[in-house]
Formats: sequence, structure tokens, C-alpha cells
Amino acid sequence: MKTAICHSLGIDMPIFAFSHCRDVVAEVTKAGGMGVLGISGFTVEQLAQELDWLDTHTNGLPYGVDLLMPNNYQDVGHKKLDRDAILPKDVVDFMNRKLDEAGIARLPENERDAMLRSEDEHTNVGTAEAAKLFDLALQHPRVKLVVSALGTPSKHFIDLAHEHGVLVGALVGKVEHALAQKAAGVDMLIAQGMEAGGHTGSLTSMVLWPQIVDAVAPMPVLAAGGIGRGRQMAAAMALGAEGVWCGSVWLGTRESELQPGLKQRLFDARSEDALQTRAHSGKPMRALRSKYSDVWNEPGAPSPLPMPLQFILNHESTLRIKRAGAVDWMFYPVGQIVGDMKQETSVRQVIYEFMEEFITTTDRLQALVAEA
Repeated sequence: MKTAICHSLGIDMPIFAFSHCRDVVAEVTKAGGMGVLGISGFTVEQLAQELDWLDTHTNGLPYGVDLLMPNNYQDVGHKKLDRDAILPKDVVDFMNRKLDEAGIARLPENERDAMLRSEDEHTNVGTAEAAKLFDLALQHPRVKLVVSALGTPSKHFIDLAHEHGVLVGALVGKVEHALAQKAAGVDMLIAQGMEAGGHTGSLTSMVLWPQIVDAVAPMPVLAAGGIGRGRQMAAAMALGAEGVWCGSVWLGTRESELQPGLKQRLFDARSEDALQTRAHSGKPMRALRSKYSDVWNEPGAPSPLPMPLQFILNHESTLRIKRAGAVDWMFYPVGQIVGDMKQETSVRQVIYEFMEEFITTTDRLQALVAEA
């Protein structure tokens, strides 16, 4: 199963695991794939601790990081945000009213400001914030891949990564974006179909993957979107991908960062319950349907704010929902593969089943070719 990208990165199998959880990243890496840590939600201080931990828990093997560098976003600065100035009062009032009606308690008045400031510091969306996280990641020699989840990296960003022996990747959802990334000088692309969790475009994987592969050849392309089993991986490789990029499938593992109640909601969900919405970040994102996402679809609901204002708006709602333990209101990015996730497993079990089903599938295809 070693493709060219495996040789470039020094890994044994072309399975790339995106996760916000360091335990998932470490387990996939130790199993022979490449774990990629989503770092945009960390402060610089927190990220330093996470990367130090990974350096000592990945057996000296390479891993990657993923961050947000959107080309279009509203720059609101970073520290000490003036929430009253940047968030429309009618939208704030709408969300608070909906939570009040659901019986979800407000934050303690004497603690609210400090709690929200702490959350706002995690809103690392934009060039300046991404640069700080990126510079820190380059100080860790086991980081061998940096991926832009949104936006085209600058020439400075790419050149600096290459100076440190780090490959640069980018997620794309249509051919125009792929060509722009190739022109910018990235080393690999992740073609992400609309079935994926998180920020997605509008094209399905079966259409998108071969379009991107053909458009940027011979650049290596990973397939993403709706991949959680070996058969899907075999389909991706048959369509020209060098490997697969998976995120949602790891959420159901015991190493996942999700709390048990939210994890159970994933196991109970159908594929149709993973919906695209702007309610979480301000950009189209596929996430688990919840009472929170439902209120944004009600008649008279305001339009979601642009990124990163919607992120910032959600901080208060998220804190209230978590403190109340209101599982039905909790939201989390997840793809349509959620319909196949029925019970808790482990990262190693997921990889074992990936490989076993992949081999069975390719053996079947080879037998068909032999008969022909």
C-alpha cells in the first residue's frame, strides 16, 4: 500500500487522520499512518503543550498539523475582543432568547466576562494568528506536514515550511481552488467531497476526486469526504488518489475527545443527520443536526454572521450548553459517514478494519480482472 506520498513522508500506509485530539493523532501515527492535529482552536501556550506531548508519544514518527487561513474573513483582531462592538445585538439577543426558552441557564454574571475572554482567545482565524501557530509547529522536527484547511497559503508560508523540510498541503472542494493551490506551490492536495464533516464545497466525492487528480497531475492527491471503510478507500485509490484523509470516523473511538453523551448521539445518527449549515462558523460546514442548528432554520431567524464572528457568537452558547449538559443542543462537525458509526471502537481497530476490507475489495477486483 505504500504510495509515493508514503515515501515522501516516511509513513507505512496512506491513511491520514485529521483530529483535534492528540490521542487519536498519536495512535494513527504509531499504527503506520499519519495523524494530523487540528490546531486552530489552541492558544500558542496550549499548542506548545500538545506538540511536546506528541513528540514524546509518537515513537519518533512523523505527524502533521492543520490550521485555518481563510482568504475571506472579517479581521477582528485577537486579544481583548470588544464583543458588544463586533456582534450585532439582535443576533446575540436571538440566541440568548432561544436558550432561555429551552431552560438552559445563563452564565454566572460575575464570571461571564472572564469565561468569554478565555474562549475568545481560541479564535485563531486569520493570517496573524495562523502565523504564530505555524511558527511554533516548525520548531518541532517531527512535524512533517502542514495543511491549510481553508485558504491558499502565502509564498512566505510555503517557503518557510520547505526550509524546515516540511511538506504543505491544502484542502480543496473544486478544480479552481486546486489550480490556485498548485500555482501557489503546495506539495499535495486533499480533495474533499461534500459528504465530509467540517467546511465543504458542493461537489460529491465520486465526481470531485478524479477531477482534481486529472487537473493537478502529477501532484499527489488525497481523497476525503465519506471515507470510513476500506471499500471507500479502495474506490478512492481506483480513482487516482495517493491516499485517504479521514476525520469523522475517529470521533467514535475511545481515544476521541468527545464526551459520552455526544458520542452516543453520533452512534444514534443517520447519514441524513449530518447537515450543511453556516450556523457554526459562518461558512458552509457539515455538522451533526442539533436543536442549536434547528433554531437557525426557524422562520425569522437571523442570517449567520461571517467568519469569525459566528465562531465568537457561539462561544457563549457553547458554554451555556455544556454547563447545562444539554446533549440535544450540542453540535459538532461530522460527515455523512456518521450513519456507519454504531458503537465505540478504538483507533487501532478502525485501521485494522480499514486494511482488512481494503484487501478483500482489491482481491475481489483482481479476481474479476483475471476472469476477464
